[in-house]
Amino acid sequence: MSDPNHNAGRRLFLQGATATWLLSISRLGHAAASDVVAVRIWPASSYTRVTIESGSALHYRQFVLTNPDRLVIDISGVHLNSVLRSMGKLVQGSDPYLANIRAGQFDKQTLRVVLELKQRVEARFLTLKPVAGFKNRLVLDLYPIAGSHSAAQDDPLLALLEDYNKGDLARNLPPEAAAPKAGKAGRDRPIIIMLDPGHGGEDPGAIGKYKTREKDVVLSIARRLRTLIARQPNMKVFMTRNEDVFIPLKVRVAKARKQRADLFISIHADAFTNRAARGSSVFALSTKGATSAAARFLAQTQNAADDIGGVSKSGDRYLDHTIFDLMQTATINDSLKFGKHVLQRLGKVSHLHKKSVDQAGFAVLKAPDIPSILVETAFISNVEEERRLRTARFQQQVAESILAGIKAYFAAGGVLGR
Repeated sequence: MSDPNHNAGRRLFLQGATATWLLSISRLGHAAASDVVAVRIWPASSYTRVTIESGSALHYRQFVLTNPDRLVIDISGVHLNSVLRSMGKLVQGSDPYLANIRAGQFDKQTLRVVLELKQRVEARFLTLKPVAGFKNRLVLDLYPIAGSHSAAQDDPLLALLEDYNKGDLARNLPPEAAAPKAGKAGRDRPIIIMLDPGHGGEDPGAIGKYKTREKDVVLSIARRLRTLIARQPNMKVFMTRNEDVFIPLKVRVAKARKQRADLFISIHADAFTNRAARGSSVFALSTKGATSAAARFLAQTQNAADDIGGVSKSGDRYLDHTIFDLMQTATINDSLKFGKHVLQRLGKVSHLHKKSVDQAGFAVLKAPDIPSILVETAFISNVEEERRLRTARFQQQVAESILAGIKAYFAAGGVLGR
């Protein structure tokens, strides 16, 4: 993982009547001028992310202005160019936090970026080193002030992100507990399914020859599956993300535990070095190494999502020190049983890359008490399968197959309730 520098944990609050300098200020060096090569903005209900990408490391300082609320960032050694001049065109009217963004040359050595805000925010900065085709990035996340986001009452994501940024993701999670066995008889609550569309936001996932992005395809499939599950009388469904937003892997797992999910299904459409690779696959967690070279490769690419999206290493302890004891072993066994049912149904609508459930150390499958699988719907790197992934027909077939696997697992007496 890229190790964000000491600026990672900084926060700023837009409050008070006058301009306020932060106590923590990046040193403004006098390095040679660097060109900004890209600016990207990812608006979402949880938070808005702004990234500024450059060929060399970016050194900055920031302060706030009120009446109206503005966030000002001075970046040293950067000169105004066409990318920066046009950055205001990237702002969407639906962005809940950002009204406009503009840049100007403050002096010969300093570029000034001004963010005009729709509401008071809490801002978090990260500086990321080059990774996965990205150059040096300055990342700015705009969060609502704690307690001001009404949707937080219905969706725990915002609170989980806040806990994660504080380094205490486990603070408000239920205790880990082995799920009791249950037969076909009724239960005191619906079966709860957590769907996890992989990647999102700054992290596009794999990209096909015809520019199909994994993050878009899997979100579409997850939405179709959510619709199918919601129609079932005894099931309830949640999603780790329902927008084009970056969510750290551990927060995805935490959201499933927060909702006391009975099953966790991460949906992907990955790539391989060989474009001839094809077929659907299902994976479960392994704590003893991957069961195949392909599984190891895919786990490495999926676990790199946090490197690409950029996460803070601010002391988060959730899962880092989890002991994989008998509870984890039992959960993996249940995951393998669940995965087998899903794989069998996928085999009716798609070629199978492997006819058994594979295993590797996927970070997103590490809930110690929730049977969890990762479904590789197809290889987006395969031109024929990329075309299929773009079609509503195949997306619906995949969704229906996963639902059939869920039903078969519980009909066979799968784990219920926590």
